[in-house]
Amino acid sequence: MEQNNDGGNLSQVQHVVLVLSGKGGVGKSTLTTELALALRHVGKKVGILDVDLCGPSIPRMLNVGRPEVHQCDSGWVPVYTDAQKSLALMSIGFLLEDPDEAVIWRGPKKTALIGQFVSDVAWGELDILLVDTPPGTSDEHLAVLENLKKHKVDGAILVTTPQAVSTGDVRREITFCKKTGLRILGIVENMSGFVCPHCSECSNIFSKGGGEELAKLTESAYLGSVPLDPLLSRSIEEGKDFIQAFPDSATFSAINSIAQILLASLQKA
Repeated sequence: MEQNNDGGNLSQVQHVVLVLSGKGGVGKSTLTTELALALRHVGKKVGILDVDLCGPSIPRMLNVGRPEVHQCDSGWVPVYTDAQKSLALMSIGFLLEDPDEAVIWRGPKKTALIGQFVSDVAWGELDILLVDTPPGTSDEHLAVLENLKKHKVDGAILVTTPQAVSTGDVRREITFCKKTGLRILGIVENMSGFVCPHCSECSNIFSKGGGEELAKLTESAYLGSVPLDPLLSRSIEEGKDFIQAFPDSATFSAINSIAQILLASLQKA
């Protein structure tokens, strides 16, 4: 693997994948977390870099609270969710003085923080680093990309929901990827049905197939659809163990399948 001094902290990271969404509320951070857990489940060492300044929600999902972040010679040390150190997390929320405070900064200050943040986490050895970005396309995304590209970015996964309004927003993400030369690894349709907590039947409460249609239109790979699962929603809301609930959820097989397709695609890269 190509190693270069600019990307020192990423030199032992095999693959870097961005998770993008055209709008907020499509479950991008939840999907990033579920994908990380599925990859860990098949024996991969995974990192999550949570760059969502507006709503860094992944620490809550993984129940790590607000730990003190330590520094070593090469930068910030990520927080590990398990004793085996197979899932590492670094969230921009750890660095904000008050996580409940709205971040009202002008662009240059945001991009400077993101640039430093992306470069200064001491990841060590990882199979895959998933980068959870803010919704939309902005200077923040360019700052993330510019800093990651010093090392290597394999590509991006785009998250949409079944409705046409969401798939329309994802078209802008596709344009962004093409303009910046970022490979599209595939599209995931999230919340593509509701799993009944009593009988486990999946009902399509929204429309169906928007993600698949969008993938066809843009000649992108369709990675799969993920249902809305009350078991996982409840585990987050009640502060229960999302990591433990995940393998028992209806979402598990769908995400597992997406993880396998993603791994196969990364091997070809």
